[in-house]
Order: sequence, then C-alpha cells, then structure tokens
Amino acid sequence: MSTPPNPPEYPYGPAPEGWQPYGYGPQPGPQFPPPSGYPPPQASGYPPPQPYPGYPPPQPYSGYPPGYPGYGPQAPFGTDPATGVPLSDKSATTAGLLQLFLGSFGAGRFYMESTQIAIAQLCVGLFGIFFTVFCLFGLPVLLGSIVWAVVDAIMIFTGSVNDGAGRKLR
Repeated sequence: MSTPPNPPEYPYGPAPEGWQPYGYGPQPGPQFPPPSGYPPPQASGYPPPQPYPGYPPPQPYSGYPPGYPGYGPQAPFGTDPATGVPLSDKSATTAGLLQLFLGSFGAGRFYMESTQIAIAQLCVGLFGIFFTVFCLFGLPVLLGSIVWAVVDAIMIFTGSVNDGAGRKLR
C-alpha cells in the first residue's frame, strides 16, 4: 500500500495524522460556531460584503436632471443608446476627416487624445517624408504611413476606435 505524498510543511517521513490533499473535503476535527455578532452565511457560504466602519454604504447616483436620462457627471455628453457607455466629447466625423487628410502627421489621433499612436504616426510620417525628399529611400515608409492613416480613418468612421479615455466617439 502506498502512502500519500508529504505536504511541504512535512518534507520527511510519513504524512501527519488526518492530512488530506487539497480539495478532498473538510478536515476532521472539532467544528467551532461562528463568533457572536457574525452575520449568517449566505447560500454561497460567504457573508455579504460589509462597508468599511465609519463610512456609509455606497448609494447609486440619482442626481440626473429631470427629463435627461443618461446624463450626469460620468456622461456629460450622453450615453450610447445601444450599449449605455458614456460618449466622448470628441466627434468621430472630425477625427476621421483629420485622420484621412492629415493622418501621416497623426492629426486625428492627437485630436482624440490618443497621443502614443499619434506620436508614432508623426514619427513614421516625418521619417518617410524626410528620406523620400533626400534619397527616395523613404518612399515605402511614406506609402506605409499613408495606408496606415487611411485605414485608421476608416476605423474611426466605423466607430471601432475609442478616444484617449476609452469612451466611444460621438
């Protein structure tokens, strides 16, 4: 008959009395009642979450102006009617047109406050223009930045790009 493997606390010798591998049910031993004042367990076996002592429990925001559902401090420009996600203060049409015509310089992305992508587009566009003017070496890079700008403009027009804060463009 083989013996079970030793737990990490007991590296040598046989396993201690009553030891079971993880996941094999409750350990034998005395069962203690919960302390007094402890809330009764729920169906999941865990007590309900309690607020921090001295702080009131959180309440849902209900200060929206009457007649304007979906407006409030979290959504000053409204919410998307399909998903309920707050909308950005930036226009998708403006961002798309800037990206279509000045996308090699990252203009649409700067407008949307996606500065990391905008700086990357600006660097690639300036590299392509500089090396195309002086040695024609940058022509593939310049064409690549133009294709990137057009594809990015199409993605902005279709609504699959969010602004720098992660909100959907309006």
